[in-house]
Amino acid sequence: MAAKKIMMIRHAEKPSDDGAVHGVALNGNDDPKELSVRGWQRAGALARFFAPISDQLTDSRLAKPDVIFASGIVSHGASLRPQNTVLPMSELLGKSLDLRYSVGDEEALVADALATDQTVLISRHHEAIPGIGNRILGNATTCPQKWPGARFDLVWIFEQLPGSDQWSFDQVPQMLLAGDLPETISVSQ
Repeated sequence: MAAKKIMMIRHAEKPSDDGAVHGVALNGNDDPKELSVRGWQRAGALARFFAPISDQLTDSRLAKPDVIFASGIVSHGASLRPQNTVLPMSELLGKSLDLRYSVGDEEALVADALATDQTVLISRHHEAIPGIGNRILGNATTCPQKWPGARFDLVWIFEQLPGSDQWSFDQVPQMLLAGDLPETISVSQ
């Protein structure tokens, strides 16, 4: 068996580069490697976005994740943002986060995600997302090759085509917080 659907999100909002917006740890202390207040709001909203009380997802292309991957921590990049973005969802669903794959382990992450016979959700840094998409799709032309630095509000969806080893690609705007955009990322960017 193999995964039929893989969804991917960027971690939620982070501190600003100019220091005006701070990162906040779970205990409320300032932490530059953490989500911003808005990022924690998105993390909470994502829990019900992927696991609504009514079991009625806002878009038929979405699915409740069975397996949740998030970036593990490495010494040169100790950001907790990818895992804390999906932490409220994992707790709500009673699913453990799979943190085995750090930055640089994308090939192994994709191999494991593809081998999983359940619906997969991956939370990563935006720089890694296009490369992961290319590995799933088997090409560098179907999905955008750059994730804009200001976008935290999309879900990329990869679905295996019936009776094939080929994958389709789609994007779903989250539309969870004020300021979220309804537009997707252009493939030609």
